[in-house]
Amino acid sequence: MRDINEQFVSELYVKHADALREIRAEQRARRATGMRVQLDDIEAEISYLLLREYRPGTVVEIGALHGWSTTWILSALRDNETGQLCSADLIDNAQRTVPAELAAGRWRFVLGDVRNNLGGLPSAIDYLFVDAAHTTRFAHWYLRHVLPTLAPGTPVSVHDVFHHARALPWTEGATVLGWLRRRGIEYFTASAAHAPRTHARLVGLRRELDLAEPVHSGKHNPMIFFSSC
Repeated sequence: MRDINEQFVSELYVKHADALREIRAEQRARRATGMRVQLDDIEAEISYLLLREYRPGTVVEIGALHGWSTTWILSALRDNETGQLCSADLIDNAQRTVPAELAAGRWRFVLGDVRNNLGGLPSAIDYLFVDAAHTTRFAHWYLRHVLPTLAPGTPVSVHDVFHHARALPWTEGATVLGWLRRRGIEYFTASAAHAPRTHARLVGLRRELDLAEPVHSGKHNPMIFFSSC
């Protein structure tokens, strides 16, 4: 499995440009209905692209909130014509907002604190997406109880790490980055604050591919992507 880096992501943008235009139009229409947004465009697109490329059998989403990221993930599984998503959250808003045609046959929602129901998650996870409590305590929990269960090379996404040039101390982001550093695991981000050159190059590529029109106004793209060890 290739490392997740700028070159790989750029290649995926080119490879799946037509599909991205379609999903962006779908997401724009969903947002127009009042659906609340929690991912910025580039990090959402990269998530979609990685899911299309890796074609995971089982995806776990910890933190679905209002279902925006859920619809991006489910759209990738639909376009792959394979894969199941299990989402866990303290609130069930996503169950009311995710379209039935996306959910049918490919989505299971687990309501409640995932820390008290680890057995409710699939035993094998092929892609892990984390966007839940952004605290050190929660990060320590999933780094101790979820990450070690992943097979080597499993792709992982963690949101809200780089809203600034550096992850703030005593946050989930700082905790995850320290965990990665101690294990020598590289990560990728398109954060405008932390990786402005990468961000600018991807913005330029998206413009060339006619993908520049915003779906969401957010421009931070603070998510990190890495492969488990």
